[in-house]
Amino acid sequence: MDGAYPRVIVGCGNFGGIGSAPAFFGQGESEEQAFVLLDAAYEAGLTWLDTADAYGGGRSETYIGTWLRSRRPEGVRITTKTFNAMDEGEDYGLAPARIRRQIDSSLARLGVERVDLYLTHALDPDVPIAEVAGVFDELVAAGKIAAYGLSNVGGEELRAGLAAGAFAAVQDSYSLLDREVESDVLSVCAERGIWFQAFSPLCGGWLTGKYRRDEEPPEGSRMTLRSGPYEHLRTDAVFDALEELERRGDPATLALAWLLADPNVSVVIGPRRPEQLQPALAALASPLSAAERDALSAVFAL
Repeated sequence: MDGAYPRVIVGCGNFGGIGSAPAFFGQGESEEQAFVLLDAAYEAGLTWLDTADAYGGGRSETYIGTWLRSRRPEGVRITTKTFNAMDEGEDYGLAPARIRRQIDSSLARLGVERVDLYLTHALDPDVPIAEVAGVFDELVAAGKIAAYGLSNVGGEELRAGLAAGAFAAVQDSYSLLDREVESDVLSVCAERGIWFQAFSPLCGGWLTGKYRRDEEPPEGSRMTLRSGPYEHLRTDAVFDALEELERRGDPATLALAWLLADPNVSVVIGPRRPEQLQPALAALASPLSAAERDALSAVFAL
């Protein structure tokens, strides 16, 4: 991939569902709501979209494809991913035949001949990474994908992938409240020139100020829909840090600016409404100094 990476990527995981969970297919943003959000993002200059075949059971890719045909926007680029089942009881994984089938179905839903970046949504313990890389190389040669990468990997898995193929990008969870990638993955990416993308940069809404000490989470929030990954955050130490973040400014803007202060990091935001684009735009407009980033890092040294 070339080095002109966008700093902010628009995540479309809530289009027609809440991520890849079949229990939530048909929920999330409707097609009409997705169009409003995509129009606002494009107008703001955010032109790289992130989706996956299983988001909303295919609805996310379908909505994006319909929007592309309707608007015919210039310069839009797309990441999609594969691994998860398209519905309850269906197959999943990275078997070569499945990857070939899934990329064709993704291209059909998106209405494009090629996606710019194709990611493994998870690793498949039953398929060697070299075999996955071989299929991805085949898809590059066929003109169906421009580049490929990994998601949800640790440092050891990333090194194995880089030894096996031309993986060009990594997408992992990273935020002030989830800094595991700092131990290994970020340094490998920096050393090898791999594009690092931080998903869940606001940690399921925890870094937006919506969750308060000793208060019930707002109706419809991630903590009322799928709280499991975040239950460990209900501690006084976390709330102390969140309250300090809010004293320093808009929490979401600062949390995104903290990530963007690292020139090797892009962020995948997951807005539900057009106004939720604003923190990312504000973070781009008002970058943090190294000292300000270090100060926030210290606040969240939990």
